Amino acid sequence: MSSKPSLPKWLGVVLFIGIVLAALNLRPAVVSLGPLLNLVIDDLQMSGFVAGLLTSAPAVCFALFGALAPRLAKRRGPELVVLAAMLAITLGVLLRSLAPTTALFLLLSALALSGIAVANVLMPVLVKRWFPHRIGLVTGAYSVALAIGSSLIAGVAVPLNNALGGHWRLGLGAWAVPAAVAVVVWVVLNLGLRPHIQAQRDAELVTAADVQGEIVIWRSPTAWWLAIFFGLQASMAYINMGWMAKIFTDFGLGADRAGWLLAIIMGVSVPLSFFIPTTAARFAHQGPIVLLLGISGLVGIAGLLLAPVSGALLWALLLGFSGCTFSLTLTMIGLKARTTAGVVKLSAFTQSVGYLISIPGPLVVGALHEATGSWNGPIMFMGGILLLLCVAGYMAGRPRYVEGDLHGELEEVTAR
Repeated sequence: MSSKPSLPKWLGVVLFIGIVLAALNLRPAVVSLGPLLNLVIDDLQMSGFVAGLLTSAPAVCFALFGALAPRLAKRRGPELVVLAAMLAITLGVLLRSLAPTTALFLLLSALALSGIAVANVLMPVLVKRWFPHRIGLVTGAYSVALAIGSSLIAGVAVPLNNALGGHWRLGLGAWAVPAAVAVVVWVVLNLGLRPHIQAQRDAELVTAADVQGEIVIWRSPTAWWLAIFFGLQASMAYINMGWMAKIFTDFGLGADRAGWLLAIIMGVSVPLSFFIPTTAARFAHQGPIVLLLGISGLVGIAGLLLAPVSGALLWALLLGFSGCTFSLTLTMIGLKARTTAGVVKLSAFTQSVGYLISIPGPLVVGALHEATGSWNGPIMFMGGILLLLCVAGYMAGRPRYVEGDLHGELEEVTAR
């Protein structure tokens, strides 16, 4: 196996910044819409059905468009595809804020979501390609950026909209600015990386030659366990974002306190999203970390059933800690394949299948609550998801590469 060519230090720093900046732009197009959705519905006269499509569209688009990433990356290279993804996000966010009709608003939202989906898949690929000995560190950094893009923007979307005059078009369109900055940085990166990309591809071809045969990712047990793990953690995230504030409110807490508790659930992962990946990358088996996070969530679920009001802060902290499984899955994608080609396929498979798995969770919670008139059933359902998450994550965390799965080898994954 040949050693991979190294980048000049300045270019490596710019690439690191580019990855973090790209990650910052992978959630605002989604998260900024929620707080302003009622304004959009009223102005564009959306039906309830169409509004429902908007709230479920991210997971569907992430699954469908994410599956295209391997083919695009193979043809054009992941660096150029990420540039195109940032451009799609910029145009989608900007132009949908000008959309005069519901149909055009949906179409342009899908454009932004397609860019997010492709970049989602290619982030671990770029880390594996350019920072193979710093997977935990770089994944941790862009996981923090993703977490900030989720939690911080949820809090500032309404104040920013009010500061811009209170009209949703400016409030939503403003998020095209950081995406446009990312476009500029990735243009510079593609120009700067051009002399190094061919050398990188040559080194990857030599590495791939050591792995016999084509990678048929769906035949890998590790890939399936990782996809299930990803899907279950995403399902819990969507349930928390969609229902947890209402659960706390219905248990008797004020709306303001319920909102703060939701912010805690989402915000706990911000600092830990750096610590978890760097820790996980040091171990060959990530299963024990999965169990630690999953059991923390199960304790939080038990607390919601037994003392939802008096222990609300503790349960929110535990559920937030459990939510760090997202950054852990991103790290594992980079750790469980030997080659860049393997990471491309594993990332696309894990996220496409995983997001499909995540779709029913929030719907089941709503249906159970409506059918029973109680939150006990939905909370126990959430506990069931966490139990399955522990099993799937432990199996995915075993010290194996997907290439070894496919050739009947028990390849030991060495700690980074």
